[in-house]
Amino acid sequence: MAGYRKLGRTSSQRKALLRGQVTSLLYHGKIVTTEAKAKEIRKIAEGLIAMAVREKDNFDEVTVVAKVARKDKDGKKVKEVVDGRKVTVYDEVEKKIKKDRPSRLHARKQMNKVLYGIKEVPKETAGRKKNTKSVDVAQKLFDEVAPKYASRNGGYTRIVKIGPRKGDAAMQVIIELV
Repeated sequence: MAGYRKLGRTSSQRKALLRGQVTSLLYHGKIVTTEAKAKEIRKIAEGLIAMAVREKDNFDEVTVVAKVARKDKDGKKVKEVVDGRKVTVYDEVEKKIKKDRPSRLHARKQMNKVLYGIKEVPKETAGRKKNTKSVDVAQKLFDEVAPKYASRNGGYTRIVKIGPRKGDAAMQVIIELV
């Protein structure tokens, strides 16, 4: 007996399908899919969440001095004339950043092997490339999902049956984070 469901797809198609659905589940919190896919998604998602819970506090807080361009009231960079050329004016700002320790960095890289990158588009500018921002799902796992499940030992997802699909009578389910 196989250790996983083949879902009627080649290995590359199956891997892409599961990666996409796991990414959507962790980003949105719940998705609707078939029962067989949900059971495969559950294995992967719970492993990623367990990894995030294990490594959630494994970082150092470091203070860094960074150069940031000075901006005027309209949000444009301030330019100053020096030696006949326009030069951008920079201010030095102290920032606190989280620096991953080696085991958390390894966990982040393992998560990024499974998760796809997500581009978030504001509703006002839908259809345009401007104002899109990239969402780091691995960071969301560490910051939002892991603290929620810190006291829990597994069982991070729930599968609820919602009935057969109209076209082929495949059992539809909602898989969601508990």
